[in-house]
Amino acid sequence: MTDFAQSLKNRFYRNSEHPYEVFEREISSLIRPGDVLLDAGCGRTAPTLRKFTQVSGRSIGVDLVDPREVPPGIEYHQGDLAVLPVESNSVDLIISRSVFEHLTDPDAVYRELFRLLKPGGHLVFLTANAYDYGTLLARVIPNRFHARIVKKVEGRPEEDTFPIAYKTNSYQMVKRLSANAGFRLKDFSYLNQYPNYFMFNGALFFVGMCYERLTSKINALRFLRGWILVTLEKPLEQVK
Repeated sequence: MTDFAQSLKNRFYRNSEHPYEVFEREISSLIRPGDVLLDAGCGRTAPTLRKFTQVSGRSIGVDLVDPREVPPGIEYHQGDLAVLPVESNSVDLIISRSVFEHLTDPDAVYRELFRLLKPGGHLVFLTANAYDYGTLLARVIPNRFHARIVKKVEGRPEEDTFPIAYKTNSYQMVKRLSANAGFRLKDFSYLNQYPNYFMFNGALFFVGMCYERLTSKINALRFLRGWILVTLEKPLEQVK
């Protein structure tokens, strides 16, 4: 992180809403007291799930990694999102943050999450946009280099960086996968944030900031924003 990049961030993004905050606001709008809440890819410490345990009646976290300091009251299952040890039609709301870009078999995951939801239940996920420049760069860099790059750029431990697939990261992909699984596409939004990938270089941060401002201001360029936020609904009436 450079002083110049930090000063730009402080000046131009002090009051900006991060996509994580938009994601949590969407969760808050859907969750009801006593709901069964499942976080698909909750992370080692279930940070998002923790914020809603006072509202949900049952909190379930699922991830491939081993748990660390998961608080009492959260059921943690270590396993694949395509095969979950949770009963059918039992979950009111499924959430997922920065996970869907890693899915290698999204069809299986969509079907499994559909199975878990009660009729009328929702799936909300936040993931990278397939057409963001960060995603396009990640596509051309082999996965074996990602952990070291992310550690240098973001400071994230290498053990918490996973291979990317980008198989459900555009509107057309989401539309097809959700329809195949039986979901109704309720909302699809493009979101931006400060150019966090370039915090290590002030000049690059400035260029990234100009790009962000342009794509945020011009609606026709919204498909180039960094994130997509998707809300899917399991219909009350199932098509036979």
